Amino acid sequence: MSAPVVVTTRAELAAALAPARRAGHRVGFVPTMGALHDGHAALLREARSLVGDGAVVASIFVNPTQFGEAADLEQYPRTLEADVKVCEREGVDVVFAPDVAEMYPHGTGDDDAVMVRPGPLAKVLEGRSRKGHYRGVLTVVAKLFGLVRPDVAVFGQKDYQQLVMIRRMVEDLCMGVDVVGAETVREPDGLALSSRNVHLDEDQRRQATALSRTLYAAVENAVYGLGPALDEARAVLRESDGVDLDYLEVTTPDLDPLPDDPAPGTEARILIAARVGTTRLIDNLPLTIGRID
Repeated sequence: MSAPVVVTTRAELAAALAPARRAGHRVGFVPTMGALHDGHAALLREARSLVGDGAVVASIFVNPTQFGEAADLEQYPRTLEADVKVCEREGVDVVFAPDVAEMYPHGTGDDDAVMVRPGPLAKVLEGRSRKGHYRGVLTVVAKLFGLVRPDVAVFGQKDYQQLVMIRRMVEDLCMGVDVVGAETVREPDGLALSSRNVHLDEDQRRQATALSRTLYAAVENAVYGLGPALDEARAVLRESDGVDLDYLEVTTPDLDPLPDDPAPGTEARILIAARVGTTRLIDNLPLTIGRID
């Protein structure tokens, strides 16, 4: 594999993609904030599979407008050299690693820049405790889509609310990008891969598996109905130590509320967020409620 071209400005990005565009090749895109792990590598492989001989672009940008606490922004790991090596291994053609001024030339404050209004989905689940987060996420994704102009963009299903909201933005703002959700990559014990896992010590790492065990308990018992699924999930949480639950909710795949008595065969999504120590973790899985005879 040849090393990807690393660019930091809009002009360099356009020049790096010009040959692929002239040849009529498709462009695949994976936006990241760096600290790449095997989950990100899977997204890069998915992008490659979708565009074939086309160009794959990965962005590495720690986006300040999606962080609520300045300390969280400062503590976010920045590992560009290692990230480029991951991109090289996965056959990425272009790594776009801009600085804040390149992405936000008019500043990042409320009164400085044009921002995307995320709509009502930004007020539920993650949005309840992370005010302004999805405004920042959608704004930077919209900017990146405008710069990269991808045919297809790949996001992980682990950040499921983010995936749903990006799809809604692309539809509502007529962006013409095919947004693909890749399955969550997990450790052998079920823990979803996340850049935040590095903050867990050995005991917390063990405790964190409660999130996936809770979800799988719900999935396995959803055949008996929504109530039994949630009862079994909560039973797992009651038996788990060190987990400070934020939410455990079942919604439609579009994150709308479910009816009180879902019909057998109803497709749904179960989502969980909790703190283990000082680290906030999220996870989710699809499930089918009720048996179809």
